[in-house]
Amino acid sequence: MGGVIAFGLAGVLVPGVPGRWLVWAAMLWWALHEQSGAAWALLVGSTAVLLLAQVVLWLMPTRRIRESGATGRTAAFAGAGAVVGFVVLPVIGAIPGFVGGIYLCERRRLGGHGQAKAATRQVMRAAGASVLVELFGCLLIAGAWLGTVIAG
Repeated sequence: MGGVIAFGLAGVLVPGVPGRWLVWAAMLWWALHEQSGAAWALLVGSTAVLLLAQVVLWLMPTRRIRESGATGRTAAFAGAGAVVGFVVLPVIGAIPGFVGGIYLCERRRLGGHGQAKAATRQVMRAAGASVLVELFGCLLIAGAWLGTVIAG
């Protein structure tokens, strides 16, 4: 179960992979398997979070990530930063972790602070915000699932 959620989180960062649907399907499978009130509540909450994220995505202007010069490595750094931020500072830490991951990748690629800062802004304007919205929603679901499983 956790593996499918992790694969879904990674899928959010990879174009063409339905990451949020994998996370939701994992919640559905878990709720059908558990058959408990907490599992059903988590499924309903997951559905609401993903629908809200979709509405936010619809309201955002469409942009192309390729125009920003972002690479697959940038997405990997951003995703890793979001996960680390989410663990270090639960829930809200994902946002600065995501942006910090992009900055770190661009700093390594370009060398200087000013260039990396400008490149980070460009990536966030191009597509980073929409990826962040989707990843944040999936991280909320993953964190709620993990908390529910640990609580028993």
